[in-house]
Amino acid sequence: MLRHGETDWSAVGRHTGRNDLPLNADGEVQARELKRRLDGVSFERVICSPLLRAEQTCRIAGFFDHAEVDSDAMEWDYGAYEGRTRAEICEERPGWVPWSDGFVDGEPIAAVAERATRVLARVQPDVDAGHRVAIFAHGHFLRILAACWLKEPPVLAQRIALEPARVSVLGFEHETPVIRRWNC
Repeated sequence: MLRHGETDWSAVGRHTGRNDLPLNADGEVQARELKRRLDGVSFERVICSPLLRAEQTCRIAGFFDHAEVDSDAMEWDYGAYEGRTRAEICEERPGWVPWSDGFVDGEPIAAVAERATRVLARVQPDVDAGHRVAIFAHGHFLRILAACWLKEPPVLAQRIALEPARVSVLGFEHETPVIRRWNC
């Protein structure tokens, strides 16, 4: 799992769901560093969100030429909270927690988990064959995907923060799905 690099909105904590923002200069540097860290690593399959920030990260990292663009890997739809910070939302809804309280006019967490489960189901044959799969996507989506991988409720994602342009590795210990590495 590879989270996209920083955007102007993510740098200041604005919820960036479906707005198609590009990487900022720091995000481009982060994507180049991701390329350096992945030098010599190959993936038999690459899945990428269609949103520009994920595509740019995938392209700069050197994997977009054989990536499958998958709309199921898009970020959570934040509805009326798109572009707003947590502090701004909490002015209207004190104590608001996205994982349990959701987003006004946005996508329910269960729907995000359904999309994540579909992505996992599509790559499962590759995983079963021992192939490496890369998924270039977004912070909240990838956290929920990790919870689904672990066969846990999607709300577990609130406990596993994910920074921009970081690598996380899901795998198995014996037959049990585990997180092998996180936020590397």
